[in-house]
Amino acid sequence: MPEDGAGAPSLDRIESTLTDGYAAKLELEAERSRLERRLGEVAREAGDVSARSVAGELSSLSVRLDAVDAELARLRSLLRNLQARRRLARSAA
Repeated sequence: MPEDGAGAPSLDRIESTLTDGYAAKLELEAERSRLERRLGEVAREAGDVSARSVAGELSSLSVRLDAVDAELARLRSLLRNLQARRRLARSAA
């Protein structure tokens, strides 16, 4: 990783990492949307399948949605921190 004289990542490296982070965030948001859509589908289809099957899928989807939400929160925090570093790097340049 290219670094400046102070040992911090270069502005180019920060920008590249931000780009990768935003791409990952978009993927997680798309997964979140898919999970929410599937939750709605399962709820609507509940009368067509056994209660145990519906409960199991709803539980699984809920766990996955919670995990995606946690990962999104972590990634958003990291991106905010990296944006702050980018601002500092730009002001120092």
